[in-house]
Amino acid sequence: MKFLIEDVTVYFPYDHIYPEQYSYMIELKRALDARGHCLLEMPTGTGKTIALLSLITSYSLSKPQSPIKLIYCTRTVHEMEKTLAELKLLHNYQIKHLGPQARILAIGLSSRKNLCVNPTVLAAENRDSVDAGCRKLTASWVRAMAAENPNVPTCQFFENYEKAASAAVLPPGVYTLQDLRAFGKEKGWCPYFLARHMVQFANVVVYSYQYLLDPKVAGIISKEMQKESVVVFDEAHNIDNVCIEALSVSVRRQTLEGATRNLNRISQEIDRFKATDASRLRSEYNRLVEGLALRGNLPITDTWLSNPALPDDILKEAVPGNIRRAEHFLHVLRRLVQYLRGRLETDNVEKESPVGFVASISSHAGIDQKTLKFCYDRLHSLMLTLEITDTDEFLHIQTICDFATLIGTYARGFSIIIEPFDERMPHIPDPVLQLSCHDASLAIKPVFDRFQSVVITSGTLSPIDLYPRLLNFHPVVSRSFTMSLTRDCICPMVLTRGSDQLPVSTKFDMRSDPGVVRNYGKLLLEMVFVVPDGIVCFFVSYSYMDGIINTWNDSGILKEIMQHKLVFIETQDVVETTLALDNYRRACDCGRGAVFFSVARGKVAEGIDFDRHYGRLVIMFGVPFQYTLSKILLARLEYLRDTFQIKEGDFLTFDALRQAAQCVGRVIRSKADYGMMIFADKRYSRHDKRSKLPSWILSHLRDANLNLSTDMALHIAREFLRKMAQPYDKTGGSDRKTLLSQEDLEKMGDGSMHEMLY
Repeated sequence: MKFLIEDVTVYFPYDHIYPEQYSYMIELKRALDARGHCLLEMPTGTGKTIALLSLITSYSLSKPQSPIKLIYCTRTVHEMEKTLAELKLLHNYQIKHLGPQARILAIGLSSRKNLCVNPTVLAAENRDSVDAGCRKLTASWVRAMAAENPNVPTCQFFENYEKAASAAVLPPGVYTLQDLRAFGKEKGWCPYFLARHMVQFANVVVYSYQYLLDPKVAGIISKEMQKESVVVFDEAHNIDNVCIEALSVSVRRQTLEGATRNLNRISQEIDRFKATDASRLRSEYNRLVEGLALRGNLPITDTWLSNPALPDDILKEAVPGNIRRAEHFLHVLRRLVQYLRGRLETDNVEKESPVGFVASISSHAGIDQKTLKFCYDRLHSLMLTLEITDTDEFLHIQTICDFATLIGTYARGFSIIIEPFDERMPHIPDPVLQLSCHDASLAIKPVFDRFQSVVITSGTLSPIDLYPRLLNFHPVVSRSFTMSLTRDCICPMVLTRGSDQLPVSTKFDMRSDPGVVRNYGKLLLEMVFVVPDGIVCFFVSYSYMDGIINTWNDSGILKEIMQHKLVFIETQDVVETTLALDNYRRACDCGRGAVFFSVARGKVAEGIDFDRHYGRLVIMFGVPFQYTLSKILLARLEYLRDTFQIKEGDFLTFDALRQAAQCVGRVIRSKADYGMMIFADKRYSRHDKRSKLPSWILSHLRDANLNLSTDMALHIAREFLRKMAQPYDKTGGSDRKTLLSQEDLEKMGDGSMHEMLY
C-alpha cells in the first residue's frame, strides 16, 4: 500500500498496517524534518523494522535533490540478515511502483569471518585469526614480494578485485551477506573489500554497533560516511553498556606476559631491519617528525585498527621525540609493562583516577602523559614499517597501548580498579587491572555530533527519560507506543507468595531459603500441568540457576516436571546452548512440550525469540539486579550520581527491570501470538519497581493480578488459555481497528484519525 504522511509518499510493502506503525512513522518523520535525534519505544512484534525502513527510504525518495543515507546498526549478524531480507521485500515493492528511479544500493557489512570466500583463510577458527590470515595474503608488501617471486602465496579473489580497479562495483540492489559472498564467488572478487569500498556509495548500510561506537573500528570503517545520514540503533536498550565496553580495557598477568613476548619479537625484527634495510626505519622517523596525520593514505589492506581516542588536530602534531626511534619506543613500552606488572602485585583492592595513575607512571616509570597518548599510533606505525602480518599474535601489546592511549587522553569519566582476586572465588589469586569507563556518552558523542539524525529504538526503553541523561543528548522526539490489540493476548501476573502463603523473592537474604526454592518449584510444576507446548524460565544468574536445579533434583520436583515436559538448560558454552535450543524446539513441534531454563543477561535473553508455541508462558524468577558488590559497578554508580544526579537505587532498578522486560518480551513476537508472563518475586508488587516496566506490559497488568499466590495464578492461567482458544477477528471490531487498510488511512486524512487510533 502507499499513503501520504504530510508531503512524503510512503511505500509500505504489505496490504495492512498497524496503527502504532503509522503513529511511529509520523513521529519518526517529525524527527527527520527537525534534523534531530529521537528515542522511540515500540512493543516487540509490531513491525518496527519495516516501519523504519519504509519511512526513511520513502523520505529519501521524496527528496531526490538531497538524498539521505541510512546507517542501520544491529546487535547480531542474525538481526542484520533479517533487516536486509525485509529491505529486499520493500525495495522490490518500490521498484514495482516507481520503476528504475527507486533503485538503491543496500549492503550488509560484517567481519572478514562472515564475508571471506577464500577457503584457506576461512579454515582459522576465530575472528582474529581470519583477519591475520587475510593480511598475510593481501598486505601491500606481501603483494610486492609476490610480484617478484611467484611462489609467495596471495589471495586470488583480492588480486582479481584489484585488477578490476574502478570496474569493481556492485550493481544496485539489496545484498545480504550471503548475496555478497555469492556475487564475489561468481565474479572472482573479494566480497569483504568490495563491501568496504561500496559502503561510501551505498544508500543503506546495515552493520554492527561496534562499527560506529568502538572508536578503533569506527575510525576506519565509518569515517567516510556523510553528515546527511540517519543512524538507527535497533534493539538499543543496552546501548549504554555497549558504549562503556568499547572504551574499557582489562589487563591481566597473561596480557603482560604476552606483551613481553611481543616486544621481544618486535625487537628481533628491528635488529633484522637494521642489518638489511635501515633506510626504512629512518624514513619512518622522518615521517613521525611531521606528524601522524600522513597515515591517511594507506592502502585499504594495511589499515588496521584506528586510534581509540585521538582527535584529528593531535594527529597533526609531531610525535614526542622520545618515542620516534623504534628502539626508544620499545624501551618505553618495556618500562610501562614493568610498571603495570608491579601494580598487579597487590593484596588489596585499589581504585585510582586516570590523573593520579598517569602521575604515578610519570614518577615511577618516567613516561609522561603525551607519550602515553601516542602509544597506540606509534605501535601501529612500527608494525607497518616492520611489515608484520600476523596481527593476531600481537593482541596483548595492542591492549597495553590501547590502555596507555586512553589514560593519556581522558582525565575524567574513567577509573582504574586493581583487584587481586575475584570476590566470588577469593582463594584463587587472579589479579586484574581494569580501566573502566563510566560515561556512556563518551563513545556515542561523536555519532550525535556528526550525523543529522540518530534514532534509538527498542521494545524496552522504559523509563524513557533516563536515556537522554545517560547518553547526554537532547532528543527532539521521545515517545513510547502501546500495542493495539483485538484481544488481550498478553497476560502479565505478579506472583508474591506460594500456595502456603510464604513470600517468594530472590533477595539475597531469602534466595536460599528452602521455602522459597520449594515454592518456585511447585509454581513451575503446577504450570507444566496446565500450559501446553513451551515454557521458558529465566533466573537471575548462572550460579542461582545451578543451585536451584540441584535442590529441585534432590527433592524430586524435577523428576515430576519431566513426566510432563522435557527440560533443557542454557549453559555458558555456545554450542551446547544452540543444541539445547534446537532440541527444545523439536520437543515443542512434536507435541511433547518442553521447559527451557535460561539466565537474564545471557545470550538467549538477548537474542532468541520464543514465538508461537515455543513460548506460551515465561516465568521470571526474581529481579535480575547486577552483582551490587562489583567494584566497577560501584565506581560507575558514584560517577552517575556526581555527574548526572542519577541516584544509585534508580539506576539499579532501571537496569534490572529493562533486563526483566527483555526476558518476558521474548514470548510475544506478533499480534496473532499469545502468551503469559509471571513475575515471581514479591518486589514486583511495589509501585516503584513495577512502574519501570514498559507501558505495553503495564497496560495489560490488571490490579487483580498484582498480588497472587500460586493457586490463584493457576486459575488465571486456565481462564486465559481457554479464552485464547476461541476464534477471533484479526482486523479488530467496529470500535477499535488494529489493522488499517489503505482506505482507512485515506479516511483518516479528514480528521477521524484520532478516534480510530485511540
